[in-house]
Amino acid sequence: MSQVLHPIEKKIIKSLMESESSTPEKLVESTKLSIDQVRRGMEWLKLKGLAEVKEIEKITLKLGKNGLDAKNNGLPERKLVNNIQGEPKSFAEVQNLLKSDFNAAIANAKKNDWIQIEKGENSTKISLKGIALQSPEEKLIDFFGIDEKMLNDIEDTEALASLKKRPDFISQNITKLKTISLSEKAKNIDFEVSSEAIDVEAKVPQTHAARIHPLKETINEIREIFVSLGFSEVSGNLAQPSFWNFDALFTPQDHPAREMQDTFYIKDIKAGKFASSQQIRSVSRSHKLGWGYDWNISEAQRMALRTHTTCVTIKHLADYKPDEARIFSLGRVFRNEKVSYKHLAEFNQVEGVVIGNNVTLRDLMGLQEEFYRRIGLTKIKFWPTFFPYTEPSLQSMVYNDRLGKWIELFGMGIFRPEVTKPLGISKPVLAWGGGIERIAMLKYGIDDVREFYNNNLNWLRSATKCQ
Repeated sequence: MSQVLHPIEKKIIKSLMESESSTPEKLVESTKLSIDQVRRGMEWLKLKGLAEVKEIEKITLKLGKNGLDAKNNGLPERKLVNNIQGEPKSFAEVQNLLKSDFNAAIANAKKNDWIQIEKGENSTKISLKGIALQSPEEKLIDFFGIDEKMLNDIEDTEALASLKKRPDFISQNITKLKTISLSEKAKNIDFEVSSEAIDVEAKVPQTHAARIHPLKETINEIREIFVSLGFSEVSGNLAQPSFWNFDALFTPQDHPAREMQDTFYIKDIKAGKFASSQQIRSVSRSHKLGWGYDWNISEAQRMALRTHTTCVTIKHLADYKPDEARIFSLGRVFRNEKVSYKHLAEFNQVEGVVIGNNVTLRDLMGLQEEFYRRIGLTKIKFWPTFFPYTEPSLQSMVYNDRLGKWIELFGMGIFRPEVTKPLGISKPVLAWGGGIERIAMLKYGIDDVREFYNNNLNWLRSATKCQ
């Protein structure tokens, strides 16, 4: 039989022909190869079916601190027996003598049937039953520093298990060893032919170059588009006080979105200093006037996993109060939803705002159209809708050629005065945002959002970068 072999493989095979099996360390000596070359060659031969590689575990036992003391001075139960050899002794006498070893000595001496305990009127006596023959543990304690498998032939495994349970008696070291031997196929190799033959038509191994995940590519593309349009990115924590996630956006405290069914709250944690006293007073007054109820600061202190990224941008505007700004926030958000082909409990969202003099809804629509155009979506229309913190509000619709229908994408609108005025923002604020996974689904022709997280290598390798 002829087969193409690497020089490393040939050296290993020749060495193995002289012995039935070997180890990597022994092959280093016999072949004069490095340990890395030997290991590489072993794997090559294994994949070609020319060698059998086995891995075995060598377990070495050593005595710990208490084990060494027992070897030199006897086990606690033997110390007990030696001290009651002449005459019975009381619990108090033995306990004073053995100290911390007392309980272990009593328990193991009773297990070995060496002692008997008699309760009297004034004290409890411990006496010897008869001759205390050497226990299996005592016999075994001399056999350490050797392969544990050999202990099966020397003594009972129960005695070994008993010693292992005692604190700091035995330490165990596991060493993994590999052995290699030639397969029957390798024994018939024709070295003369194999040393020269090269199969130029043989298929080369398929390789897959590393690449960025398609969803991450979409995120990077969206970030680049915003920056190219003159926007600056702001970021914030994934966990946010309900004040910024809901209250600052004029979402009433009894709104269904704030229930446990829709929002993930962090148990038993309340926000400390989450806003200025002026911001808290103004938002509280806005809720009381707008919704007609007494606003509760305790509800605003509840920590939630953010349900959108708007909480980041609105806090930025409230803290800095810019006259003109284009900012966006991009990151993970969380909704307490049942996972399905179109919904996830954790997903990515992008949200942007523009603040300035005389900005209008038409400006917002124009920005949206330009954003969609740059990302490759050209069939767009806008539909009136309702959002709690914008008025007027629009829903952007994008036509899906593959499905042959219009689908909802981003929400947009102008922040209501009840949102901006309590935070000291006097100029109009354009705002929009939506899920990034939905855009990625359009770009990659996917009908199930879970596909982005399934780690399907076939799809990940075949998905083209530009769609």
